Amino acid sequence: MEIIYSLIAASATMAGALIVLTFHKWSERNSFLIINFAAGVMLTLAFAHLIPEGLELNKNTMIYVLIGFLLMFFLQFVVFFHPCHDHECRTHTHVASVVGLSLHSIIDGLMVAIGFEANAGLGILTTLAILLHKLPDGITISGILLHKGASKNKIVMFSLLTALFTPLGTILGFCLFKEMSLHALGAFLGITAGSFIFLSASDLIPETHKSKDKITSLMLFAGVFVVLAAEHVIGN
Repeated sequence: MEIIYSLIAASATMAGALIVLTFHKWSERNSFLIINFAAGVMLTLAFAHLIPEGLELNKNTMIYVLIGFLLMFFLQFVVFFHPCHDHECRTHTHVASVVGLSLHSIIDGLMVAIGFEANAGLGILTTLAILLHKLPDGITISGILLHKGASKNKIVMFSLLTALFTPLGTILGFCLFKEMSLHALGAFLGITAGSFIFLSASDLIPETHKSKDKITSLMLFAGVFVVLAAEHVIGN
């Protein structure tokens, strides 16, 4: 039953991707808007959701935030080579973004498992909370891929891959939760937050500097507002 709830939450990622693909022409013309919205979503998830929850579980979470930031730096600039911001380029890598969101999805799945381990009510509420923020996750990953010139098939494939990491995380949670302490979960939350901060500040926001449209900048605040509003609804 818990796997079913996890799959329902993961389906919101695909729903977000389908929104972008359904309005493909508009999304392609306004990819800078989506990119800045994605940056706002990632930054807010990191500072308002992942870090506070991580600190409740692990007092050294901020160290793991730094580790996550450095890990993404290593992946982006050492393993996958330096992305190009100074001129138009279609070879700019999107792999680090997929890695960051996939890690986040695994942690979401772990949270579902931990919630149901406590009690069914908490598990359902946890699933609802994850479902609400997986929708902007789907918009985020598909928007990034669209901006990089990815085909519809590739967008669907990567979005589905990212979504499937949520039930995978739930399965891992059932296998490992007895050995995995809340301290370790806090560390994973910190690593994810650090990766989101890096991707937003170093990868996404610099891309939007190519746009001269003032509305582009406002979309970052829109992303912030959407996540904070979702957190408020969930909190109440």
